[in-house]
Amino acid sequence: MAEGRFVAYQPTALKVWDGNPVAAGEESIRADLAALRPWFDGLITYGAHSGAEKVPAIAAELGFRAVIVGVWDPSDETELAASLAAWETHPEIVVGLSLGNEVVFGQRGDWAALESAVAHVRTRAPGLPLSVTEPFAEFLTPAARPLLAGLDFMAVNIHPVFEPWFSEAPPFNWADFVVQVSRRLADEAFCGPILVKETGVPTGPAEKGFDEAKQAAFYGELQKVLPPSRARAFAFFSAFDAPWRVYDFNPVPGEHPEEAHWGLFTETRAPKRVMDDLTPISAPAP
Repeated sequence: MAEGRFVAYQPTALKVWDGNPVAAGEESIRADLAALRPWFDGLITYGAHSGAEKVPAIAAELGFRAVIVGVWDPSDETELAASLAAWETHPEIVVGLSLGNEVVFGQRGDWAALESAVAHVRTRAPGLPLSVTEPFAEFLTPAARPLLAGLDFMAVNIHPVFEPWFSEAPPFNWADFVVQVSRRLADEAFCGPILVKETGVPTGPAEKGFDEAKQAAFYGELQKVLPPSRARAFAFFSAFDAPWRVYDFNPVPGEHPEEAHWGLFTETRAPKRVMDDLTPISAPAP
């Protein structure tokens, strides 16, 4: 966490229509990662299925330093086996596992189920750092405490754009919100390392007041007030736009049109305004 730069990544070719995933091929994933590599050396994925299980191997080839492998469904033994196989095959790059993304918030499971999943993986991979991902408000509830006590690091989503004051506040306040929430999590919920897995500003739709300049301004401020350390760091969210999410990702299709526009790059891998201000980085050669 203290070195390099993480980005949350889902393959551009991996789309989900009516609950059915379309698998991403190696060539497409390699093109995605080649586009990201000049600026990022750390990846956080969302699943180990439908081609995404190939990400760690390709990332190792391209000189990435670290991958936190996401497991979309911790109860899926096939996906879980794929994630553990990635760690066993590439222990030099797979630095952690995030079991589920907003499982409690999305009502796809409860804290007890996540505790069980963590315990299950712990017996199979005792040396692998484990986490789960939820919005910050879920982690602040008393029900989350038993699970948090068993995690190696916290992967948390903190989105100022969903706060009622967002549209009236300047970019510094958006970034400061992430800092203050992180501090509260450290004080009240979790004493270990905290990695903000998701935070950002989408670049559209324009009619909702979003654009590329606001996204760039947010990350410019966030890098000033939340420099990476062993205790706290953030990942850029997300690598690429995903237009399909508007229609399939939410309980009510079309309810959140901003879901299509979180990317630092477009779906065709064209960089947005925010990338102009981001200094390229290097990593150990593959």
